[in-house]
Amino acid sequence: MTKLRLAIVGAGPAGIYAADILLKAERQFDVSIDLFEQLPAPYGLVRYGVAPDHPRIKGVITALREVLDRGDIRIFGNVRFGEDITLDDLKQHYNAVIFSTGAIRDADLDIPGIDAHGSYGAADFVSWFDGHPDVPREWPLEAESVAVIGNGNVALDITRMLAKHADDLLPTEVPDNVYQGLKASPVTDVHVFGRRGPAQVKFTPLELRELGELRDVDMVVYDEDFDYDEASLAAIQTNKQVKVIDRVLQEWRTRPGVNNGGGEASRRLHLHFWAKPVEVVKDAEGRVAAFRYERTKPDAEGGVVGTGEIREVPIQAIYRAVGYFGSPLKDIPFDERHGVIPNHEGQVLSAESNERIPGVYATGWIKRGPVGLIGHTKSDAMETVRHVINDQGEWWRPAHPEEEAIPALLEERGVRWTDLDGWHRLDEHEMALGAPHERARIKVVPRDEMIAISRGE
Repeated sequence: MTKLRLAIVGAGPAGIYAADILLKAERQFDVSIDLFEQLPAPYGLVRYGVAPDHPRIKGVITALREVLDRGDIRIFGNVRFGEDITLDDLKQHYNAVIFSTGAIRDADLDIPGIDAHGSYGAADFVSWFDGHPDVPREWPLEAESVAVIGNGNVALDITRMLAKHADDLLPTEVPDNVYQGLKASPVTDVHVFGRRGPAQVKFTPLELRELGELRDVDMVVYDEDFDYDEASLAAIQTNKQVKVIDRVLQEWRTRPGVNNGGGEASRRLHLHFWAKPVEVVKDAEGRVAAFRYERTKPDAEGGVVGTGEIREVPIQAIYRAVGYFGSPLKDIPFDERHGVIPNHEGQVLSAESNERIPGVYATGWIKRGPVGLIGHTKSDAMETVRHVINDQGEWWRPAHPEEEAIPALLEERGVRWTDLDGWHRLDEHEMALGAPHERARIKVVPRDEMIAISRGE
C-alpha cells in the first residue's frame, strides 16, 4: 500500500488539527506524520497567545493533548524551519508539507509618532506576559496613563492585563517575572480607542463582560458615544452578540461616576468609541506624551467618516492591537501585502506565476490571515487536507522516506530537538512548580532551561 510521509511545520492548533483530520480521513494509503515546531513546547498561540487568566480558552489544550498523546504523530520541537531543516531536506524525506506557522507579528499602524519610546505592539506584549522564551524577560511598565488602540479580543486581553491587579493573576500560570513586573506597575488609567461605535466592535461578549468584573477597577464610558444611528440600532435588534454587548455597556452607563472619570477604585478603564488614530504625540526626548485622534461618525453605509474634531489624551505608553501579521518562510512564496502564503484552498501558489507548487500546502492563519476563533481552524484544515489526499499523483518522491532519517539528520546538525516525552517532562515540571502555590503551573521561560528539562539533561 502507498504511504504518505507528511511534514507539518507548526505545532499549534492549526497543525495539530490538520494531522488529526488526515489520520481520521477516508483514504487509500497509510500515513506517517512528523510535526516540526520552532519552540521547545507545542500548542502555539494557545500556550503563547492567550492571556494567563483565560483558562477556559486554554482548555483547547486538553483536546490537542489527546491528539498528540495517541502516539501516532511524532513531534520535533526546537527545530527552526529554514535553519535546522530546509525545504530541500523535506523533499528528501517526505511526500508533502503543510505549513501552519500562524501569524505572530503586529500589523502596522501608520500614523506619525508610532515609533515613539513607549509605543508597543500587542503581539510583543502578549508574548512577554505569556512567557515566550524568545522575548526579553523585562517589560517597561512605567506609565500611569496608557492607550490601547483596537476593538478586538487581543485589545481587551492587553487592556485587562494592564488594568488588573497583579495579585489577582496569582492563581493562574502567569510567569513569576511577569507577576513581579505587573505588581510594580504604577498604572492608574487605561484608555481603549476604537474608530467605530459600540455596535460595531469585534470583541466577544465574554471578553467585554470580564472587564467589568475586575477588582478595584472602575469602568468609564461616555454618553456621547451612544447616540446610535439606524444601522447600529438594527444590528442590536438582529444580532444576538451585538445585543449582549450593548446590554453590558448600557449597564456600565448606570454605574455611579461612570461618566465623570470613575468612582472610588484605584484604577480606571476608559472605553472611547468613534476615535480614529491621528498621531502619537512625542515629548522633547521622543517619548510618548499623548494620543491624538479624530472623532468619527457613521457614514450610513456601515462605515465611518471623520468629523474634523481633533482630541488629545495625555498618556505615557501606547499599545497597538490592530491585528496580527504572518512572517515569511525561507524558500516559500509570501504575500507581503496580506501577510500570508499565497494559496488556493490551502494549495500553495507561486508568487510569480500563480501556479500550484506540488507538495506544498498551508493551513491556519498563515493560509487565510489572522481572522476567526480557534475553532474555525478545524474547517480550514479539512479543506487543506482534502487537497493533500486528492493530489496523490503530485506528491514528492523522497529519496529517503525512512522515519529514522530525521532524528539522524537533526543529530548530525547538532540540533537539540525535543519530542513528545520531553513535552510531558516539561509539562509535569511546570505543574509541580505551581502545586505548592496552588497554581495551575508556573511556566519555565528560558529556552535553554525548557530544552534541558525536556531532554532530561
